[in-house]
Amino acid sequence: MTDPALSPAEYDAIADAAAHWCMRLHADDCTPQERLAFEHWLDAHPLHVSEYEAMLEIWDVAGNLPRPEPVAVPMMQAKPRTPWRTIGIAATVCAMVLPLAAYSGWNLGWLPNSYQHFETTDNVRQITLKDGSLVELNLGSELTYSNYKDHRQVTLKKGEAFFSVNHDTHHPFIVKAAEGKIRVTGTQFNVWMYEDRVKVNLIEGSALVSSIDDQPGDGLRLGPSMQASYGHGDFMPQVSQTYANDTSLAWRSGKLVLDDLALNDALPLINRYLETPLMVADNSTGAIRIGGTYNIRELNSLVTSLPKVLPVYLTRNKNGNPVLNSIPQRSPKS
Repeated sequence: MTDPALSPAEYDAIADAAAHWCMRLHADDCTPQERLAFEHWLDAHPLHVSEYEAMLEIWDVAGNLPRPEPVAVPMMQAKPRTPWRTIGIAATVCAMVLPLAAYSGWNLGWLPNSYQHFETTDNVRQITLKDGSLVELNLGSELTYSNYKDHRQVTLKKGEAFFSVNHDTHHPFIVKAAEGKIRVTGTQFNVWMYEDRVKVNLIEGSALVSSIDDQPGDGLRLGPSMQASYGHGDFMPQVSQTYANDTSLAWRSGKLVLDDLALNDALPLINRYLETPLMVADNSTGAIRIGGTYNIRELNSLVTSLPKVLPVYLTRNKNGNPVLNSIPQRSPKS
């Protein structure tokens, strides 16, 4: 038997309670009894879980607000949330955190006036952001978009995205990826994040790339046909030229092109499409080269077919990862 639809007032009451629990769980004086009461509240209705998770997400977006300590909550299907509903939750949080924020959060640049969340699994997806910019999301990707008074902000949480950004000199477009960021005013570029590394390919216009979010200065400037990469601990991005035959954007057509790459270089490109990463046993295996064009939706079948086309065999490590091992070459008889 399903529960009857809740009224707007009842939804608001749940949002207020979720904001309250975010505050209390973050407070230094939060007692064990309060934490137990929170668990009971969480179990009382499925909507309590989704509203509390939404509240934590708003804390992520509003970076100037304190973030509560993470509390494990059961994974449940959240009900669809309209944009006005999300902003209402944000306003509730701000009203509880800072007295003036309920009406000045936008003007002070603390809170966005629009917020979007997108995620892909097994399909490339084309989306339109609130500012009219277009984004293509690769398989297994996730991002959020927030429109602040003085800038537009995307957080790429995982995967890869191609951006066609609407030009607005006075309202820059910032993509946060791993520990760095990319700042543009209107251009086309691709951002790929794998583990702790980020690669940026600029197609047209210009972009400023920083490997550290709060790095002094504007970052390194990219021009058309240039790329930058950075990872954890890099003080500055590494910049290089994109070659005319570059195939890194073939994913937009559903393809992965491996152009005679060593397995060590090919595995990051393959693993972004696999649930369980493929590994190599040693450097000699990693030096074996692979080529070809593959459907990005069928990369799992590539793993099992590699021993048929390369001098390798498959094993699994203790974590369950498939591991490629090179077949020893026999010495010719003298």
